[in-house]
Amino acid sequence: MGREWLAVGFSRILARMSFPQTRMRRLRVNESMRALVRETHLEPANFILPLFVVPGDGIRKEIGSMPGNYQMSIDRTVEECREVKALGIGGVILFGIPETKDELASGGYDPNGIVQQAVRAIKAEVPGLVVITDVCNCEYTSHGHCGKVVNGEVDNDATLEWLAESALTHAQAGADIVAPSDMMDGRVAAIRAKLDANGFPLTPILSYAAKFASGFYGPFREAAESTPQFGDRRSYQMDPANGREALREIELDLAEGADMIMVKPALAYLDIIKMARERFDVPLSAYQVSGEFSMIMAAVRLGWIDKDRIMMETLTSIKRAGASIILTYFAKDAARLL
Repeated sequence: MGREWLAVGFSRILARMSFPQTRMRRLRVNESMRALVRETHLEPANFILPLFVVPGDGIRKEIGSMPGNYQMSIDRTVEECREVKALGIGGVILFGIPETKDELASGGYDPNGIVQQAVRAIKAEVPGLVVITDVCNCEYTSHGHCGKVVNGEVDNDATLEWLAESALTHAQAGADIVAPSDMMDGRVAAIRAKLDANGFPLTPILSYAAKFASGFYGPFREAAESTPQFGDRRSYQMDPANGREALREIELDLAEGADMIMVKPALAYLDIIKMARERFDVPLSAYQVSGEFSMIMAAVRLGWIDKDRIMMETLTSIKRAGASIILTYFAKDAARLL
């Protein structure tokens, strides 16, 4: 009887706690109050800036569909990295565009390839900056696919050695983290085994574990010069309709030895980020990809939206969903605001 009376009494108290007694706006009256009670906080250290490295010297060529982003030679990339470090940004991820491409993606695992050279230069000139390398083949194959093509199809198992060798040469060059983005089955296990067998057991793997076959990658393919010459990548990247499958992909990659996981793209997949955060207690990253960036910038150029406000709102939404690391082309602009 006593418990029932308490329950009734508590219900009556809650019923009285309504407008005008409860005014949610009390905690929104000014910026100082809003900052005091803010639940989600962004920091420059949360961001990773993607960079596109090309052969040559003194090159800084703007990417038409991604204003403010450039294909840069190694010397200019090093300059960019100095600024990144000065801004307190968490690190960079490197994508390489080789001088020549072939069907064997040989530029990807060449110890003197463009990314390997860039890593050595950055580590020598900008010590302390975290350097992540994208481990894939699409930038290096003449056909633009992420693996070895056999009879018109990407051969999953034949591709694994390319990926493992690429990751090893990146680690040998000094990469802090290797990040396979190809979506071949078994790639994390192959890379982990290769790294461990060659003296790199402490090099972490950031797996693009849930990478969807998205329409938001268009501008990136211009930046990385990696548009497929035939077909598409839907046979190995994930169907955008599948959420539970994404969790299974993540689970498999973690079992194979991934240390960190990624969801890509970010904004159309905030639900996947949230589900991953609730289920897996590992560092979780999300990639705000080129199409998301370019959409915002196109609307900014037309005067339809406020760049800084939308930039910060979208980045906050990604972190609120559960990502602790955000790969974004807005990294420098957001860091300056913060």
